[in-house]
Amino acid sequence: MAKIELKDLRVSFGASPIITGVNLSIPDRSITALMGPSGSGKSTILRVLNRLIELYPEAKVSGEVYLDGQNIFDMNVLELRRRVQMIFQIPNPIPNLSIFENVALGLKLNRLVRGRDELFERVKSALEKAQLWDDVKNRLDMPAGKLSGGQQQRLCVARALAFEPEVLLADEPTANLDPENTAKVEALFLELKKEMTIVLVTHYPPQAARVSDYVAFLYKGQIVEWGPTKDIFTKPRHELTEKYVTGRLY
Repeated sequence: MAKIELKDLRVSFGASPIITGVNLSIPDRSITALMGPSGSGKSTILRVLNRLIELYPEAKVSGEVYLDGQNIFDMNVLELRRRVQMIFQIPNPIPNLSIFENVALGLKLNRLVRGRDELFERVKSALEKAQLWDDVKNRLDMPAGKLSGGQQQRLCVARALAFEPEVLLADEPTANLDPENTAKVEALFLELKKEMTIVLVTHYPPQAARVSDYVAFLYKGQIVEWGPTKDIFTKPRHELTEKYVTGRLY
């Protein structure tokens, strides 16, 4: 069974349709890349998957979305967001809060740990999984805003991982990083997929080719083509897909 299943998903903002009937199965413990030109609906799909879309009063959503066979719109939204975490294009740690508190805050607010020792172990584990522990273990009380951009993005990954999620949504997470830090985040995702499902929005086809197992190519609110990454890039079935992966469609 798919980890996530979208059935006839439709999203509009006011009178403007953004997603116009998307059907998609996302396998467990894999990286599925959503790629396509700007405005094709990639980020909107992510915001549906953890119901952040509900923060937009003008948004209208119809269709069905399932997580492990359960309709997410029937779930407690806080429980859903614990299981389905998200990181964004621009790193967004709380700059004046310490590195430790940036990771710990969500756990404390949601009362997910008992006692200081358990809190420390959860924070340490998250930083280790985000491949940041060795860089910061001797300065956990330093303000997060003093980290480099790449380190801040991995701190945001650690903050998400502290919840021990089943799904990680990543909305163009390397768009503002240099090649070295981009490579670190991509390597991190390849490790994380061993224990969770990752849905990656990217505007850069080579990134999808490097890290994903499956690709969904979106254009004007619809999925034009979906399949194993190798097939999408070596033998696309649709002319639009071929144009996009060869750089002739932006």
